[in-house]
Amino acid sequence: MRLWLFIAALNGFAAVLAGAYGYHWLEVTEQGIRDIFMMGVDYHMWHALALLAVAWLASRDDQATLAVVIAGWGFLVDILLFCGSLYILGISGETLLPGAAPLGGFAFLVGWASVAWAALRGRSPAHGR
Repeated sequence: MRLWLFIAALNGFAAVLAGAYGYHWLEVTEQGIRDIFMMGVDYHMWHALALLAVAWLASRDDQATLAVVIAGWGFLVDILLFCGSLYILGISGETLLPGAAPLGGFAFLVGWASVAWAALRGRSPAHGR
């Protein structure tokens, strides 16, 4: 649980820092590039919050279920690939790893599907959890 909480906090911090950079210091040469960068910031922050949910779900069970672990890694891979691709495109104007954004988007789906799976597998609140 503490690991996921740390990862969530680190990503929340990084998303705020990226947002400040994108809004205040990013030099834009093409129309829409800042929008692409800021889309990365939006997805980054939302999935930092999703990682908080992963930390919470992990705290509900002494041994985090496989679904929770998969959700956490899905969100983390997503942030790195999808958001990272948008950040790189916004800063350099180039795509360094073709296909990274779609793969990251797939990781989003894996993460959210895993949260749903964890919800279905979880214990009911009536049983103390």
